[in-house]
Amino acid sequence: MSSEILTGRLAKEHQTIKHMLQIYCKAHCQAELKTNGLCPDCLSLLNYAEQKLDRCPYGESKPDCARCPIHCYKPQPRAQAKKAMIYSGPRMLYRHPIEAIQHILDKRRPIPEKPPAGASQYARRKANAKQKQ
Repeated sequence: MSSEILTGRLAKEHQTIKHMLQIYCKAHCQAELKTNGLCPDCLSLLNYAEQKLDRCPYGESKPDCARCPIHCYKPQPRAQAKKAMIYSGPRMLYRHPIEAIQHILDKRRPIPEKPPAGASQYARRKANAKQKQ
């Protein structure tokens, strides 16, 4: 399950989140119905993350979520994502080493001052749809 709406860096980040959730879900979730290696709860968190990445006001210049001055996630999904990432982060080096290293390097990126208006992929899609009309 790759994102159809995300592109570039945001699509890579979505893929990393998906792999982290798969590692966490395999170890902690005992649900029998699994889609792409994810139980329904983890799958809903992945869909939520995709929506938040799509609507991130920073767009492609997005900092990592832990250091971002704008907290997009609601408290419950944020806690669930944090729990999954704490567990799966160290294990990513064995399963997906390139993604893990890229994720670590992304944490060193500087945080932009203020997001420009309309930088999110969602806003750009809406603007393109208006222009086509």
